[in-house]
Amino acid sequence: MHGGNNRHLQPLKATPGTSRALCFMYPATGPVCRWCPWETEGRKGKQPDGSAKTREVKLGCVFTQTSTDDKGRPVREPGSTSFTGAIESAGKFGWRVYSEAVRRGLERAERVVVLGDGARWIKNLADIHFPGAIRIIDLYHAREHVSDLCKILFGQDEDRLHKYREKWWKYLDWGMVKKIITEAETQLPCDSETKKEAIKEVTYLSKNRDRMRYAEFRAQGFFVGSGVIEAGCKNIIAQRLKRSGMQWTVKGANAIISLRCMIKSNRFEDYWCDRAA
Repeated sequence: MHGGNNRHLQPLKATPGTSRALCFMYPATGPVCRWCPWETEGRKGKQPDGSAKTREVKLGCVFTQTSTDDKGRPVREPGSTSFTGAIESAGKFGWRVYSEAVRRGLERAERVVVLGDGARWIKNLADIHFPGAIRIIDLYHAREHVSDLCKILFGQDEDRLHKYREKWWKYLDWGMVKKIITEAETQLPCDSETKKEAIKEVTYLSKNRDRMRYAEFRAQGFFVGSGVIEAGCKNIIAQRLKRSGMQWTVKGANAIISLRCMIKSNRFEDYWCDRAA
């Protein structure tokens, strides 16, 4: 395991038989916490002067899934979820998640699924570390892009906006992204700037079609939502690092993130037993 105190953690016991290791890579975005001024010096951000007051915290999790419930919905194996995270570059974070996946038994997995929000850096890391994995874009984020497309195309026409959003969300659920693209292209506005924005969203859908086959993914019993890692971003990062008046150094925040990940992964006692030995 790369980074900080995680080097002392011991592998979990192997799960008998084969399992599907689902690796979620998803960034807890910059506004999670505020930093001491020198930690953001020279970094670009969203302040009026172009500076930054925040840094991005990256969090990933790995869990196993071998079954579905009586309605065909995927079920995580109890106690199988582990987290890892830090403030670091995408490249280092990729190795961090890969190391955790290996520690958890990546080589024993029948299938590997990488679920994220469609960010390019997540795709790049999946290409490097999980080249044979099934890639899925979180359904919630796909819906956000469809909603943004509707707002661009239909503006203040609430009736049409609502009508197309509901219809295209259903298309998403059915994995019919191509149909959304085809219909959207017939609605492109004349205004050049608005048209440019619409084409950007259409291009996003087009580039990610293969990772939005939600009906197919559900039929295979895979998760299509990132609720696990969304909850982790809140419970591990925000609840501890985003309290009133807090300012952090990267070193201090990474130490806390490491501890929080160990606790939420049920590995805290293993860590101290290893240190005592």
